[in-house]
Amino acid sequence: MAGPRRSSETADTQFGGPIAPHILIVEARYYDEIADGLLTGATGAIKAAGATFDVITVPGALEIPSAIVMALDAAAQRGRAYDGAVALGCVVRGETTHYDIVAGESSRALMDISVQRALPLGNGILTVENDEQAQARASISEMNKGGGAADAALHMVALKRRLHGVEA
Repeated sequence: MAGPRRSSETADTQFGGPIAPHILIVEARYYDEIADGLLTGATGAIKAAGATFDVITVPGALEIPSAIVMALDAAAQRGRAYDGAVALGCVVRGETTHYDIVAGESSRALMDISVQRALPLGNGILTVENDEQAQARASISEMNKGGGAADAALHMVALKRRLHGVEA
C-alpha cells in the first residue's frame, strides 16, 4: 500500500485570521458505512483547522461534480461563497466497465471545476477493488482518506489566500 513520501512538515492550515474558511463537503452515500467514515474524517480535519463547513448529500460519485457547481453558484448568490470543497464517495470495481466510467469521469469533472474556478478542492472519492480496501481507506483509525481530502482542500485554501495576500 503506497503512502505519501514526504516529510512530516506540511503547510500551516490552522486559520487564526479574521475569516475562517467555509468549506463545502459533497458526499455520495452509495455505500453508507464508507460514507460515514469519510465524512467523520473530513469534518474532523476541518474542525481541527478552525474552519466551518456545510454538507450536501448526493446518490453517487457521478453526481458530486454537478452538486458542487450548483452549491458554489447558490452560495455566491447568497453572498457567502465557499473557500474550498471536499468530494467524498466510493467506487468499487465490479464485473463491468461501469467502474472505469464513474471513476474517470467524476475525477475529470472535479479537476475541471477546480482548475476553471480556481477552487481549492480535495478529492476523497475512493476508487477501490473491493470492500476491504474501501473500509481501510475510509476508516479514521487506518488511512483516513476523508481527513486527507479535507486537509488537501485546506492546504489549497491557505495557498490561495497567501498568493492573494489574504491573512489566513
